[in-house]
Amino acid sequence: MKPPLSLLTLCLLLSACASPAQRPDSGIAPPSSWQSTQDESATGSNLQWWNRFGSPQLERLVEEARVGSYDLAAAIARVRQAQAETVVAGGSQLPEVKAGLNANRQKLLRGNGYSQLDADSDNNAVDYFTANLTASYEIDFWGGQRASRDSAQYALQASEFDQATVELTLLSGVANGYAQTLSLQEQSRIAELNLANAQNVLKLVQTRFDAGSATALELAQQKSLVAAQQRQLPQVQQQARDAQISLAALLGRPVQELSLGQERFDQLSWPAIDAGVPSQLLSRRPDIARAEAQLAAAQADVNVARAAMLPTVTISAQIGSGADRAGDIMRSPFYNLTAGLLAPVFNNGRLGAERDNATARQEELLEAYRGAIINGFADVEKALNSIRGLDEQRQWQGEELRQAQTAFDIAQSRYQAGAEDLLTVLETQRTLYAAQDLNVQLRLARLQASVALYKALGGGWQAL
Repeated sequence: MKPPLSLLTLCLLLSACASPAQRPDSGIAPPSSWQSTQDESATGSNLQWWNRFGSPQLERLVEEARVGSYDLAAAIARVRQAQAETVVAGGSQLPEVKAGLNANRQKLLRGNGYSQLDADSDNNAVDYFTANLTASYEIDFWGGQRASRDSAQYALQASEFDQATVELTLLSGVANGYAQTLSLQEQSRIAELNLANAQNVLKLVQTRFDAGSATALELAQQKSLVAAQQRQLPQVQQQARDAQISLAALLGRPVQELSLGQERFDQLSWPAIDAGVPSQLLSRRPDIARAEAQLAAAQADVNVARAAMLPTVTISAQIGSGADRAGDIMRSPFYNLTAGLLAPVFNNGRLGAERDNATARQEELLEAYRGAIINGFADVEKALNSIRGLDEQRQWQGEELRQAQTAFDIAQSRYQAGAEDLLTVLETQRTLYAAQDLNVQLRLARLQASVALYKALGGGWQAL
């Protein structure tokens, strides 16, 4: 029995000599620093970034999304598929062993039989029993089997990174959706307050009109303003309901089951975020890691296609026994060794075309990998630029809002005293409402810019 064991050992040693695939090189040198300046007090940890917005409700929604999202569940299932495909691809690295047990009966129906059939009219049935154990193995001279396994492993990594990307996109969508929902609720509240203010001014104009100190034009102008604000209120309320529906969909549930609690928009805050240095981004974003793994898999596929154009050697060893009675089945053991060489001779260019296809696929994924890196840099730069610009806008918009409120209060008091005309009151009303609405929009944009920066930085994900 030594010969088959020695041959199998040799096969395993030859397979182990194949060199593993090298990690891909993008050829892109990251910049030394980001273009936008960063807050020196910023925190460098992005793990569980959603906890840094000061919202227990957001933390609860994120956990619900992780459990209820169908997109995330589908991504997890794709990882399990890739795990199974890795096992399949790695199966050729070891010999395949099969066991067989057969029972055979041949019976002479009529006549005297023939030489291959040991039966006659007196003994017209022949029984035969066999048992065997067969091991077969294809020697991986050219590394094709190993490359096939490497390709499956890189594909598994890409699937795992894709799951992380789906989860990051989901959680950032939940954070954005929740902030948008609260902002629209705040805008609805502001619209209701401004409608109440406009109605109060209308009562004042109506009183002055009845007393003969206001004109019909002034009365019509204020009624028009009240009607315009009444029209805007249901529009904002509709947008708030749409945002809730979209948020519920991210959680994998109908909107009727969505509970948002009593949290107000102004209770949300944003932290100072440390973006690190650009070179760190390559190990912080799962989409870049996914593109890298896909490129590595494509490189391994090129090796598989090249190996398919070369001869293959297969060896097998069999141990068996047979007898004409079941009780004697193990009394006549034997072994059998075979070896075969199979080389492609003519295939009308199919193997060459498969190699060219794999090479072109590798070139495509190299460009996609480079694009993922550049887009990652751009995402961070845009988020940092948005944060800087929005912080500057909010600084001046806060003063704009304070002055608009003061102007409206003064104009309303002077009109009530008869020292100002209605046109001034109308203009200050519109200015105040626009400033209040813009304040909410800028705050929402600032929250979403922080979420975008967390997402651009990979959301705390780290490659292992």
